[in-house]
Order: sequence, then C-alpha cells, then structure tokens
Amino acid sequence: MSTSAAVNISHIKPREKAELLAQALPYIRKYHGKTMVIKYGGNAMTDPLLQQAFAEDVVLLKLVGINPVVVHGGGPQIETLLKRLGKQGQFIQGMRVTDEETMEVVEWVLAGQVQQDIVGLINQAGGKAVGLTGRDGAMIRARKLRMADAKDPSLEHDVGQVGDIESIDPGVVQALQDDAFIPVVSPIGFGASNESYNINADVVAAKLATVLQAEKLLMLTNIPGVLDKDGQLLTELTPRRIDELCEDGTISGGMLPKIAGALDAAKSGVNAVHILDGRVPHALLLEVLGDQPFGTMIRSH
Repeated sequence: MSTSAAVNISHIKPREKAELLAQALPYIRKYHGKTMVIKYGGNAMTDPLLQQAFAEDVVLLKLVGINPVVVHGGGPQIETLLKRLGKQGQFIQGMRVTDEETMEVVEWVLAGQVQQDIVGLINQAGGKAVGLTGRDGAMIRARKLRMADAKDPSLEHDVGQVGDIESIDPGVVQALQDDAFIPVVSPIGFGASNESYNINADVVAAKLATVLQAEKLLMLTNIPGVLDKDGQLLTELTPRRIDELCEDGTISGGMLPKIAGALDAAKSGVNAVHILDGRVPHALLLEVLGDQPFGTMIRSH
C-alpha cells in the first residue's frame, strides 16, 4: 500500500462495499459512547494526503458515536523553526532540552501553527474540532522534570522547561465531548508560578487516556509498530518483554517515553494500547473497525 496516497476503492463493487460496512458494525456497536485517545505525530502530520485521511478517520469515529481525543506532537516543525533561528535541537534520553528561547518556539509551533492546522483539517472533513493547551480549563498542571541518568540513577540531567505531569483535570475535554466537539490537545502544561512546560506528547496522551478511562490509546508512529532486533514486527508486548527490549537496546531514544507511557496507561485501566504505523492511510479505521491485528498491542499482564 502506498504511504503517500489515499486508498482508492473505486474498483470495489457496491455489494463488497456493503459487506465491508457490515463487518465494521460489531465494532461500531462495541465502541459506541467510548473514548479513544489518539497520539498524532510523525509522517501522518507532514504528508498532505495522510493528513486528510487522518482527519476523515477522526470525523468518522465521532459520527458513529465514538469520542476521539487528539493529542499531537510537532517535533519536525519545532526542529525546522529552531534551525531557522540558528539553534540546534538537543535530546537527552528521548526528551528535548528546552531552554527559555526554545520554550517560546515550542509554544508558538504547538499551540499555534500545528494545532490550528489539525483543527482546520478536521473541520474541513466535517467535524467540529477545538484546540486546547494544558492551560485551558487548568487541564495539565506540571512541575520541572527531574531526569535521572538511565545508566547511573545518582546522576541527574537538567533538560530545562520540560515538564512532569502533576495532575490532569479532564473537565474541559469531557464538556467538549458531551457537546459534539473533538478536542485537539497541545502537550503544554503550566506550573505553580504560571510558567510553561514542554511535555512529551506520548506522556500526555497516555496520562489523558488514563484519566478519561479511555477504551483505547492509539499512538501513530513512523514504523509498523515495535520491531525486534531483526526488524520483525512484535504484535503484542507484555511488561516483562518490554524490560528485555529496553535492556538490550531494542527500545531506545524517542521510543522510550512512548513505550513507558503506553505501559503505564495499560496498567492504569486503559483497555487496549496500540502503536500503529501512521504512514498507512486510514490506519485508525484499520485498527478500530477492522478484525485483523494491526501494529503492536501492549498488555498490562
């Protein structure tokens, strides 16, 4: 399947289309009224046709009675603007080091450019999206992240204005859901002195899914899912297997907070956590309304 073109179904006969819709019915019935948190990032955010397919998927889920909540990243867009300003992005253990100037860029990109693009795409596809940051409705309270070194816990890295979530108040999200809107959340929190914090979008999505007691947490990536050393897709992961993959370096870098957040959500009551290939058009529908395993599922046991 092409990663840069929408799915063409013009060759499918009407009867076959009807059968496809009928096969989706049990899943529509099963998930009606349920909340699904979607972490949106990677290629799905930068390829125009994938952007359109994503927006259509989110609107369709809403129209069939499922409540999608979108949490987005914006790493490539932040990196592009930093380079224009002559700054080089720096990462420690998958977290972006965020000084005061970088924080201004993060807020401008996430709460401005990227969020409004997503809201516009969903609205264009027939939905009613509303953009939020952690400040709206006092949703995400945070403190400065204290990051211990992965190899020597006695050492601590200073990553600047990177936040650790203290609490999430989902009231504003729930109010919007009840009123037929689709919340689009930027991963920016605020501290006790009204300071802004850049929070990893995977972590925000996982925590929000836990607080909302979501049916599913769906995390779009630039790979088919979690791969082993030989590049083979691992369709299911348990905590023990995750520990093994972290220890041997199979899971590293930016995948570390993604997996940690996913596992935490699974342990905290989210029924299913899936890491999906966002380069595949309509990846969300393939997972939510299909009967074939897609990507990597993380279980708490």
